[in-house]
Amino acid sequence: MPTSFAYLAPALMLALSNLFMTFAWYGHLKVKTAPLWIIVFASWGIAFFEYWLAVPANRIGAAVYAPAELKTMQEVLTLMVFAVFSAFYLKEPLTLTQLGGFALIAAGAALVFYKPG
Repeated sequence: MPTSFAYLAPALMLALSNLFMTFAWYGHLKVKTAPLWIIVFASWGIAFFEYWLAVPANRIGAAVYAPAELKTMQEVLTLMVFAVFSAFYLKEPLTLTQLGGFALIAAGAALVFYKPG
């Protein structure tokens, strides 16, 4: 019988990994003067820590989730992390259409976890 750790740890680790990756991909947008090669190397450095969370999260999660469920969880967490990051770090307002689109993606993701029967 899998423990609650196997159910919860992947979600927490994937959320943290998405925070690192969001900074790696979008954090530099506030640093307009740095040369691109420095930005790329800095992003690689940040992404290193993302991998140290994402890979173990998927290994642990595979005990209780299907690969499609893990990928779906990761994508929904990506949107959630990005929405908060965009609003608070980049100071970009979230529009109703963006939120509506994210909600539709989340509804589609729910289908992946739905087990009829």
